[in-house]
Amino acid sequence: MPDVVSYYNSPRASLEVRLPPRHNSYMKSLVGILVAAGVSLLVYHFYLKSMPSTDSGTAPTQAISLTGVRRDLLEIAQAERGYLATNGHCASLDELTTSNSISMTRSERDGYSYAIECSGGEFTVTGRHLPAPAGSPIRYPNLAIDSAMQVREID
Repeated sequence: MPDVVSYYNSPRASLEVRLPPRHNSYMKSLVGILVAAGVSLLVYHFYLKSMPSTDSGTAPTQAISLTGVRRDLLEIAQAERGYLATNGHCASLDELTTSNSISMTRSERDGYSYAIECSGGEFTVTGRHLPAPAGSPIRYPNLAIDSAMQVREID
């Protein structure tokens, strides 16, 4: 009798070929990387949005410039105080620069120009910036320091 082929499958035998899930781990890794990148972008975005500024109404990027202006005002005021104690009268910004009392080589920084006002033994050093264009959300505060070495915002 010829060989008989059965068309009956045993319940233990499966018609599909099961291969090991080799692409599954790649997809999990890709999804993990995408989730981590998304979370990182959200943290970065909200961190920059909530970054503190040094003065109200100023942009966070102005913090560096305003810190430099404050440092310049403090340096000029300290030099003016020393010049006043040594010579008995106030000096202009040019005199402080030429006498090497200050290390600044220019009388402005990032749009702020400096001036010294003196009366008797009291002085005020101001740093003024031109106003921002109309409709701009950024403002440029004018700063001053007096002989008591207190930096404040002025109009």
